[in-house]
Amino acid sequence: MNTPGKQLRALRVQLNLTIRDVETASCRIADRHRNEEFSLSLSRLSDIETKGVLPSIYRLYTLAVIYRRDLRELLSYYGIDLSEAASDLGVVAPVRTHRSGALDGVSEVRLPVRIDPSFDPRRTFNLGRVVEQWGIVPLAYLDRFARDDYTYGYIGTEDLTMYPLLMPGSFVQVDESRTEVRSAVWRNEFERPIYFVETREGHFVSWCVLQSGMLVLQPHPLSPVPVRMLRHPQEAEVIGQVVGVAMRLGIGSTAAWSEAGKSLQHCPEVFHGPAAGFPRRHGGAQLLQLVHVSLVVHFHLGRRLLSFPYQFS
Repeated sequence: MNTPGKQLRALRVQLNLTIRDVETASCRIADRHRNEEFSLSLSRLSDIETKGVLPSIYRLYTLAVIYRRDLRELLSYYGIDLSEAASDLGVVAPVRTHRSGALDGVSEVRLPVRIDPSFDPRRTFNLGRVVEQWGIVPLAYLDRFARDDYTYGYIGTEDLTMYPLLMPGSFVQVDESRTEVRSAVWRNEFERPIYFVETREGHFVSWCVLQSGMLVLQPHPLSPVPVRMLRHPQEAEVIGQVVGVAMRLGIGSTAAWSEAGKSLQHCPEVFHGPAAGFPRRHGGAQLLQLVHVSLVVHFHLGRRLLSFPYQFS
């Protein structure tokens, strides 16, 4: 069995390093960082290689440096694959909207490398049947398409501000170069820019209006969330404009609707009856139960559009 210890030993032997060499080098690293946790004694390294002793994060870093390997590779020896972080994000669903940097360290992504020649982008397709072959693509190859002014956010499972236009639990792509709140006459709600806003209470995704030094956070007309008015920029800062979204379709959190309904008991625009907490135009009991689906995530990278199926489960 090729254990993590044996794999680490193979790296050491490949470089013709003795255990004493590794110990000496680790002491230098510890001195440089002024932290003894980075050092490896002869007995400790021997136990790691032969007895299955688990190295600390400091010592694993030391070994990665000495063996000239990427730390992610050494983590993979112990069953930690950072490229799986995207799939594991669905395990927990924070209720508050926030910035997402969980995937900043991901170096590879699984993308379609061969598409069925009959694919017609003008027609609706089951993309899973159109992709003939998937492959692992290093993200370094996509650097030329990337833009540094993008950040990513997550809409909390209890954040109904832009419901049903943006569903709770969605991921949004934010262009940090677009921080100016624009005002115009929009023909429909899809043309109106949506902003990612940071406040003292947390982050919010909403339409915005700037009036007399006040930033007005306007929710969707069908949302039970009230309008917020905050001083700008003292109490609210526009991080950027939402330019992309990865969203699965489904009804909002029942608990969130209930809580929002309680906060709007004295609001005259709300119907207090069988559908208490829902705006009049929502239709209360006639809410459609939307089916959860796998979406095609579209990330605009520069002027190119990179599309790949993404399952949020």
